[in-house]
Amino acid sequence: MTDPLAEVVSLLQPGAPFSKLVVASAPWAVRRTETGRPFYFVLLQGSCLLRIDSATHSDTITLNEGDFALIPSARAFATSSLDRQPPGDDEAVDTAIVAMPGGARVGDPDGPVDTRMLVGNCIFGSPDAAILVSLLPNWVHIQGEHRLSTLVQLVGDESRSDRPAREIVMARLLEVLLIEALRSTASSSTSSSLVRGLSDTRLALALRLMHQRPSDPWTVAQLAREAAMSRSAFFERFSGAVGMAPMEYLLAWRMALAKQLLRQREIAISEIAERVGYSSVSTFGVAFTRHVGIPPGRYAKRGVGAATA
Repeated sequence: MTDPLAEVVSLLQPGAPFSKLVVASAPWAVRRTETGRPFYFVLLQGSCLLRIDSATHSDTITLNEGDFALIPSARAFATSSLDRQPPGDDEAVDTAIVAMPGGARVGDPDGPVDTRMLVGNCIFGSPDAAILVSLLPNWVHIQGEHRLSTLVQLVGDESRSDRPAREIVMARLLEVLLIEALRSTASSSTSSSLVRGLSDTRLALALRLMHQRPSDPWTVAQLAREAAMSRSAFFERFSGAVGMAPMEYLLAWRMALAKQLLRQREIAISEIAERVGYSSVSTFGVAFTRHVGIPPGRYAKRGVGAATA
C-alpha cells in the first residue's frame, strides 16, 4: 500500500544541504534565527541543551552523544552548555564564536573541547513546502539511532566534496535521512502531524487510502467506515492527531499532486482533474483557483517559465 510519509518527503524535493562541525568549550550559548528551512543536529561528543521556539511556546530538550534532532521548519532556536539555559529572544548572548575550517569554535578558544556536533540545513524545493511541512512534527528528537548519525555524516562529507553527481547523491541521502528521522519518531511524536496520524493504526489506514486513491469521492463517513470508527470519533481523532480535518487534509494532498502534475505538463488538465478526484475540468478549476489563487492553466505556464528561468 502507498506510503504517505515517503510521498510527502519525495514531494518536498530536499536538496542543497549544508553542514558544518561545531566544537564547544563550556560555558557557552548560541542563538540564531532561520527563515523556515529545516535544520538538524547530530551530537558527536558531549551534551547540550536545545531550545526550539514557535509562535505559541518554546520547548527545551537535552541532546546527548549520538542523538539526532531535526526542526523541519526552523524559525528561532538556541543551544547552550548544560550549565545554563539556552537564551530566549530578548536575552543577550556574549559567547565567542571563531570560524575554523569546516565549521566554528564556540566558547573559550583555549578551553578543553567537551562538545562536538554536526549541524546543517537544507532547502525544500517544492512550491508546496509550506503545506507539506505543516504535516510534519514541530521537531524530532531521536536517541540511540546510529543509522541517522551515519547518514548525516555522509551528507556532510558529500557537501564538501567535488565528486561527480554530488547534487544527486546529496538529494537522495537527504530524502533517506528525513524519512529515517520521521519514521523513527512516529510512535513518540507529540505534536499534531502526519507522522502522529500514521502511528495510529486506524488513522493510518485512512491516510494510506487517501494517498493511494486520491481520485475516489471520499467522505468523512466512508473514511470512518474504513477505519472501523464512528464518523464523529474518526473526525475528532483525525483532527487532533494530524492537525487538520480529514477533508482539509485530502484537499491539501490533492492540490499538491495537481501542482506537481501541472508543472510536469505531461498530461492534459482534464486527466489531472480526474486523477485528483474531480468529475470535470470546471469543478477542478474552481477548486484549484480557490486554493492556489490562479487557474490551473496559468499555474502550469508559470511553472514552465520559472523552470526555464
